[in-house]
Amino acid sequence: QVQLVESGGGSVQTGGSLSLSCAASGSPAVACMAWFRQAPGKEREGVAIIGTSTGVTHYAGSVKGRFTISLANAKNTVNLQLSSLKSEDTAVYYCAASTLGACIANWQRFNYWGQGTQVTVSS
Repeated sequence: QVQLVESGGGSVQTGGSLSLSCAASGSPAVACMAWFRQAPGKEREGVAIIGTSTGVTHYAGSVKGRFTISLANAKNTVNLQLSSLKSEDTAVYYCAASTLGACIANWQRFNYWGQGTQVTVSS
């Protein structure tokens, strides 16, 4: 089993920045890590993906150029830097891991999930 522990999040004003972090542990080996989000009344959507061995990234169009996903700590931690935040970025953000492979640009391939952390953007 893969365990995911998220940290960060909170409240910020429009145009501000915030950082999220997620530490992964356990087995089997993780091929990709990602962040998803779910706003009130909406379905969960993918935000960003990163391959743990290649560092290749993929972003949703709505966050491209504003959010940055990266790996740290011998690649068992994934960070998400959120910048130029908008009110529509308000959501619960979930860390996810894929042990299935073929996961870059494929939001359906994630099989482990964190508990979620709230991000609230207000004017």
